[in-house]
Amino acid sequence: MSRTRSSLLTTALAVLFAFAALGLIVAGVASIYGQRAVADVTAAVRTRSIQQTRSNLRLLESELQTYRLLPLMLGEYPDVRAALASGSVDPALNEKLAMLARRTGAPVIYALDTQGMTIAASNAGQPDSFLGHDYRYREYFTKAMASGATEFFALGSVSGRPGLYLSRRIERAGRPLGVVVVKVEFAKIARAWIQDRMATFVTDPDGIILISSDPRLQFKTTRPLTAARRAMLAQTRQFGGSPLVPAPLTMIEGGSRLPDGTPAVAVSLPVPIAGWRLVHMEPLDAALRTAAARTRWATTLAALLTIGAMLGTWWVHERRKRNAGARAELEAEVARRTAELRATADRLQIEVEQREASDQRFRQAREELAHANRVGSIGTITASVAHEINQPVAAIRTFADNAAAFLDRGEPARAATNLQSIVDLTSRIGTITAGLRRYARRGAGSIGPVALDEAIDGVRLLIGDRFRAKGVTLDLPNGPEARLTVIAGRVRLEQVLVNLLQNALDAVADRRDARVSVTVGRKGRDVVLTVADNGPGIEPDIADHLFTPFATSKKDGLGLGLGIARDIMTEFGGTLDLVPAPEGAIFRMILVKA
Repeated sequence: MSRTRSSLLTTALAVLFAFAALGLIVAGVASIYGQRAVADVTAAVRTRSIQQTRSNLRLLESELQTYRLLPLMLGEYPDVRAALASGSVDPALNEKLAMLARRTGAPVIYALDTQGMTIAASNAGQPDSFLGHDYRYREYFTKAMASGATEFFALGSVSGRPGLYLSRRIERAGRPLGVVVVKVEFAKIARAWIQDRMATFVTDPDGIILISSDPRLQFKTTRPLTAARRAMLAQTRQFGGSPLVPAPLTMIEGGSRLPDGTPAVAVSLPVPIAGWRLVHMEPLDAALRTAAARTRWATTLAALLTIGAMLGTWWVHERRKRNAGARAELEAEVARRTAELRATADRLQIEVEQREASDQRFRQAREELAHANRVGSIGTITASVAHEINQPVAAIRTFADNAAAFLDRGEPARAATNLQSIVDLTSRIGTITAGLRRYARRGAGSIGPVALDEAIDGVRLLIGDRFRAKGVTLDLPNGPEARLTVIAGRVRLEQVLVNLLQNALDAVADRRDARVSVTVGRKGRDVVLTVADNGPGIEPDIADHLFTPFATSKKDGLGLGLGIARDIMTEFGGTLDLVPAPEGAIFRMILVKA
């Protein structure tokens, strides 16, 4: 009886010890692996956030650079100087400022005399006109009068809309005549920053949020304001009657949180305005859930291995009692099985990592191949783009010579007309070169709504002159159907069209009545684009495997272009096929309508 009790007690103690050991092992694995997993996913989110922040900053810098030249140009505008010198309102100047505002996209342009009174404004004919308003209390007026130029963010006292005021002092013979002001609003940029559950905003030196992808954060503070600073802001009415309450978010290293309390990573970069910073916050909850899932798998695996080891040990112990002579053999068996379990777990982990690495390499290789295809096309596209640029360059030279002649004859109005034409032509050159840069840029880009007419215009700029040089008629759609919006990536959609059109051009180059046409139609909820030519068509032995890599009918072709084009269309959720035709070749693209 006593032996039985002793055996039961020993067994109970062994079981308790086993459960305690299992708990310690599982807790240790969960702690060590969990911390590492959290660190890894947090670093990945931070890297992605830094890239997004830089992208958002480039967008903001581009917008600022567009408008910073306007005050400089207006400072040399004779009509502005004349109006400020006379102190009288010139209706013709109001019309000119309104036209300049429409062309540049500036919300409002206006001129203040030395007393801060508005004597000319682009919104003179609107209910919220600035004419006759006194802005002597505004810092953009006082600082510009004192230092020559300033940039000041404030809430509009008339419009009620916030914006950045770019002001510059106008002088004649060293005497100030007044200040010219250009207001820049950022609602469009703020909308472009909007992403699901992310926050992007700009703060001033006081930590006040000026521009935000979340309108609820605008004019909130990221750090406390002193009573003196609050009084100063209230006196200048920079933010109107906004209470400047703290923003419902936290930005500290390792503990940032979004307004809804979600853990987040916060990245901050300086904006090219004194004291401004661009902040991007990206949620961590999804990444943390991934880390938790990995930790659970690792913990489960560790528990299984531990339980297996314990069961093996227990089995050895039982065998030892039944057969002392077989003890060494049983221990070796347990060790072997434990090693097999661990080796299996290691192999599974290595296989998972290898598959993830292979998938990443495949995606990178596919994008590199698509980019190489675009770069390979640039050689033939460059001549076309060069011709598109030569025409406005020649016109610019002519307008510049005429403007100089008009200035010599004392005809500034006619000179200004020529200078405005030069501005329009340079914008045209900028559009052409921007299309070429966009086409050659590395990266897959995002997939979303794309206007067909914009993509077709980009293709026309890239290869239109090559068609004209070879005397081939190119029919592009320009009706209502061409203004449809589809789900795609603009650069890669242009790449597919350029590839198909260049193939068609090569096919019809030797024909007298050569013609290539692009048409747009509808098929249910989808959009259908066709590229047709009247060339010799596709040989039957090539047609069956036309989209297979390295299959080509060209002597110097690689046979990669159509395969890449079909892969791109598949990624858009569409198709690319060769359609039977009585004459020439017809390629059909089907895209999802946005």
